[in-house]
Amino acid sequence: MCRPTAALCAVLSACLCAAHLCAAGTSQRLNHRPVIGVLAQENLPGDPFARGSSYIAVSYVKYLEGAGARVVPIRINCTEEEYANTFSSINGLLLQGGEVDLQTSQFSRAARIFYRLALKANDANDYFPIWGTCQGLQQLSVLTANTNLLTLTDTMAVALPLTLTPAAQSSRLFRSFPKDLLQSLAQENITSNFHSWSLSLQNYSQNGKLKRFYKVLSTNNDGKEEFISTMEAYCYPFYAVQWHPEKSCYEWVDKPGLIHSTTAAAICFYTGSFFVSEAMKNQHHFSSPKEEDRALIYNFSPVYRGAEAIFAHNYYFD
Repeated sequence: MCRPTAALCAVLSACLCAAHLCAAGTSQRLNHRPVIGVLAQENLPGDPFARGSSYIAVSYVKYLEGAGARVVPIRINCTEEEYANTFSSINGLLLQGGEVDLQTSQFSRAARIFYRLALKANDANDYFPIWGTCQGLQQLSVLTANTNLLTLTDTMAVALPLTLTPAAQSSRLFRSFPKDLLQSLAQENITSNFHSWSLSLQNYSQNGKLKRFYKVLSTNNDGKEEFISTMEAYCYPFYAVQWHPEKSCYEWVDKPGLIHSTTAAAICFYTGSFFVSEAMKNQHHFSSPKEEDRALIYNFSPVYRGAEAIFAHNYYFD
């Protein structure tokens, strides 16, 4: 009897994972009142507008609200018990972009706790999605690999087309995109990149944990290094982009790499709508309407930081 090859085993595993995700995501009615948590992070050094110890850029909140979700801010420096209570109340998690240490910061500590809770929940058929943008992708790679494999790239303030992989069109993230929108993603300089660190395709390919966990949907190249720009997990509803779909609609600093075309705005909408549709498959809820109301970000007021700020508006938290 012939033994299956490693490649065949990988294909069979991916098919089983896809079937498992499909079954888990459709086994319950949809939740049309999704609440998504956005994890705060330590304030940027030297931020003259900073209040308290952490912040969330308003653009990520608008990104989710514009796609039909409400947002709960998740503060850093909470206890594991507090995070577990929050996890059981929200329907998904967004890890925002930024500039914190991905192994020692309070942001990374909280992300690790939620990542483990999400793994456990999904393994128990409790469908819980995670989305990572820019730093969020990097953080997910560190959590999965249990080490930092990032590489410096020349990708600050530059717009790029995506080099879509063969897996992109059948991926959960992209398969519902209009064909002309996918074509624009592949041909036009419309994905905003504002990062100095990237997960190189080489480092991904040489790390078994990452390669088994994530399917690469697109790559980019800074002229020297090919890096992963979009990925989704095989067996979990985890998604990550190294680029910034939210900036096209909600950030207006006059910098190269920030694109406000109709197509870029449509990509913002389709990616946000996809993730919110994933959160609708989760049935977590707060213990009472009063507790939900108290947790929502509507209770906080954003601070306008000026037209030249990379984030025009921030929420700040103690």
